[in-house]
Amino acid sequence: MLAAVSESPASLLQGILIFVVAGVAMIVVALALGALIRRRLPHRVKGEPYECGEPTIGESWVQFDLRFYVVALVFVIFDVEIALFYPWAVIYKQSGVAGLVDMLFFFGVLVVGFLYLWRFGYLEWVRSTAAQQRAER
Repeated sequence: MLAAVSESPASLLQGILIFVVAGVAMIVVALALGALIRRRLPHRVKGEPYECGEPTIGESWVQFDLRFYVVALVFVIFDVEIALFYPWAVIYKQSGVAGLVDMLFFFGVLVVGFLYLWRFGYLEWVRSTAAQQRAER
């Protein structure tokens, strides 16, 4: 077991400063070295915009439908929250009944959020006019 070492705040700040300076220096050195070493072979095709292997059609300033963002946010929220169930399940025996109650509350919040999205039609790709009227009320 390691003994507690009492350090002054100045030495702790000094260590943090050295760590930050070393990290920034490594990034700057790597970028500078890459800029010096890489070959420069300019070509007209390399300067064109590239999206998923498809040639671009029209302008890049296109307004996307808000549903793309809603679906992405819902996926990220539920994916991250569901990923928290695994560590909870691993330590469930250590946390006892209090851990079960906490996780059931957490799961309840997920279910309420899911039901809200389902009720107002946010999980449907093409929303019906009835769902849009309910959402406007």
